[in-house]
This record gives sequence, C-alpha cells and structure tokens, in this order.
Amino acid sequence: MTVQAPAARVAVITGSTSGIGLAIARRLCRDGFHVVVTGRNVKRGETVTAELGAAATFVPLDLTTPGDVVVNNAAIDHTGDLLDVPAHVTQQVFQINTLAAVAALQEGARRMQQGGAIINITSRLASAGVPTMAIYSATKGALAALTTAAAVELAPRNIRVNAIAPGMTQTPL
Repeated sequence: MTVQAPAARVAVITGSTSGIGLAIARRLCRDGFHVVVTGRNVKRGETVTAELGAAATFVPLDLTTPGDVVVNNAAIDHTGDLLDVPAHVTQQVFQINTLAAVAALQEGARRMQQGGAIINITSRLASAGVPTMAIYSATKGALAALTTAAAVELAPRNIRVNAIAPGMTQTPL
C-alpha cells in the first residue's frame, strides 16, 4: 500500500486505535508526522483517523501476518495462574506480543535504506514479577532482550532500536 503523506516524515504505529498506541499517534501528529494508524478494529481505526484528520491514515492490520512497522506497540494481555495456562494460549500471547514484533522489526529494518528508528513498547513487567502475569511478562522480557540485541546488530546500518517500558497505564488493555 502506498501512503501519500503531506508531511516529510511518516510513522507507522501498530495497535494505535486505543491506549498507548493512540497516545503515540496523537503526539506524532502534533510533531508533524503523517501517522499510519493500524489495528484490527476497523470502526475504531476510522474513529481515530477522523479525530486526527488529514495527518493520519488507517490501515487495518492483524499482526499475525507480516507487515511494516516503526513502533511495535500492539499487544494482548494475559492474566492467569502460571501452572494453569494452556500451551495454545501461551503461543497466542507470544505470537502477537513477541513474534509479530520480531517480524515487524525485521521488515522495517530491511526497508530502512538510509537508517531509521525502531521503537518497541515493552513493559515494566519485563523486569518485575507480578502474580498471574508470568506469560505476558515473558513476552515483554523477550521483546526487551530483542531490542538490546537488535540495537547492537543494526547500529552499523544507522538504525536505532530502543524500548519504552511503560508502567501502569489506564487503557482498555
């Protein structure tokens, strides 16, 4: 898909139809970026782009398929007793929170011919133990480790890779 952006810079933000992703989209619009809002919920995406106006474009995106990204934000939550979590649930949470971010980071970095920036949204839970949050925490810990390694590996290509680890944030998640 080709996006005709009125601004010189474009930001693609996964999971930006609500919560932290929406706040990032609002800020980047104010900072002069043309923002590509993504998410699975078309109605919310249309509402967000109506709010942001001409500085935003909505692209429906399900992160279980490969895609381009600048900000890896999309995630699903999981709470439950660690010993009771079925394998398929663990796989789903890792697929969206970690593996989709790996694929998006890889594809984004491949396209950054002149360097660039990749930002991964992790969590305070990547380094803090909270009962019933082990699976979610593990996905965010993996993303934090990926960020560190990718930053070193991609630095020679002038690609910065950083993580933001928000604490408790009031969002639908």
